Amino acid sequence: MGKADLCIDWATSDAARFACINWHYAKAVPVGKLVKVGAWEDGKFIGCVLFGRGANKNMPKPYGLGQDECVELVRVALTTHLTPVSKIMMFAVKFLKRSNPGIRLVVSYADLDSNHHGGIYQATNWVYEGLFGKDSVSAFIINGKKTHRKSIDSLGVKQSIAEVRRCLDANAKEFRTKGKHKYLMPLDAEMRERILPLSKPYPKRVKQAMTDILSEQRQGGTDPHAPQGLGA
Repeated sequence: MGKADLCIDWATSDAARFACINWHYAKAVPVGKLVKVGAWEDGKFIGCVLFGRGANKNMPKPYGLGQDECVELVRVALTTHLTPVSKIMMFAVKFLKRSNPGIRLVVSYADLDSNHHGGIYQATNWVYEGLFGKDSVSAFIINGKKTHRKSIDSLGVKQSIAEVRRCLDANAKEFRTKGKHKYLMPLDAEMRERILPLSKPYPKRVKQAMTDILSEQRQGGTDPHAPQGLGA
């Protein structure tokens, strides 16, 4: 592979949306307030890395942190590129640290339901805390489509199979997750010492991990309609 001139800077909301919809397997933009970091190679927009507070408002508590000290890496949405995903991600984390000095910890997850094991986190020495949420009901199958619990909430329906069947689909089923691998990236020495006792051996990597997990993080190729400019 050749080399490219990589630039990391703020991404616009439109650029972040474009990357998430076109280049990420989830085809959706995470909800809530986001820190949007864009990536460019040789002046061409190749995608974004997004940070947010995640779905769990209690995420910082186990680490003795407040809401403004801990964020979740919620999306890596990239098109075809030369720079390794792990390098782009870590430059984005460093950019986050410089622009938000109060943040002390980044949390991220690798979804086992999508056969993700977190190869990009292993490649950049994140602390692996373990597998969480195994066998819990993370979604419902409604009219043949996987529907997450947040979407059920937004419809004003209680998150129970009985209520989902009564209100939405008499044949609905529960979707029980295989769980998510949880990774931690401390942003200062004291925080690293604090979380190191939580460290467990890395889970085995899937085959594509050795090619930097490109298939985990992006879909599609170069798009002539992708945003090109820098800016907030």
